[in-house]
Order: sequence, then C-alpha cells, then structure tokens
Amino acid sequence: MRILVIDGQGGRLGRKLLESARKTCPEAEITAVGTNSTATGNMMNSNCADHLATGENAVIVACRSAQVIIGPFGIATADALMGEISPAMANAVASSAAYRILIPMNLCNTYVAGVAAGSAAILEDAMQHLRQITDGRTDR
Repeated sequence: MRILVIDGQGGRLGRKLLESARKTCPEAEITAVGTNSTATGNMMNSNCADHLATGENAVIVACRSAQVIIGPFGIATADALMGEISPAMANAVASSAAYRILIPMNLCNTYVAGVAAGSAAILEDAMQHLRQITDGRTDR
C-alpha cells in the first residue's frame, strides 16, 4: 500500500498522521510531502516516512502514484492553509485515483458542519478507516 501524507504550515497534523499511519499499517510505503520546509522537517522528525519531499511539484508527482492520500481537508481546496495550497496542488489531490482520507479543520474562515468531535477522535476515526481500506473491507 502506497500512502501519501500531505501537510503544510508547521506540519504538526502531518506528523501525527504519519505516526498513526505507521502504527496502523507498518508494512505500507509512506511518503510525506510538506508544502513548505518547516512542515516537511516536522514530519521528518517522526521517523515514520519512507520518502520525504517539499513543494508544489512534489505534491503533484506524489499524487500520481499514491493509493491513499491523507491530510487536512484543505489539501483538496485551492488557496487553503493560508494560501499554501495552490490550485495545481488541490487539483492533483482531487483528481488523483487515490482514496482520500481528509481530516476536517475549522480554520481559515471555513466551518465544516457536523464536526463536533475533537481532533483525537477524528484522527482515530481516520486511522480506523485506513485500516479498513488496507484490509479490503470498504468499497472504493
């Protein structure tokens, strides 16, 4: 299973996602791409990614071969993450054949209705869904 984790800003969510994804799928090939060097550096410190990269072209290229893409909801929205997600990046995520697990965030003038659970519960739900995907127990 080829998993791609994308994050921006400081990369804190990306780091948590990497650590959880590695525990959930220890055999997976995990790539982490940060929209900036700070995010990539923080994700690198998790020591959970097999491959690391930074920037717009890295996101576009990595989306081509990923089977699962995990990250904040904004990675599929142009100009999200305080403008770090370019239209080309959002398009690469949204048009990828990969299965997407997007973490809702009520930030940057965006409210995601129905998101009442705390981030720990959301992360746990995302990893449970990843486990179902890798075990072949969900429709794709």
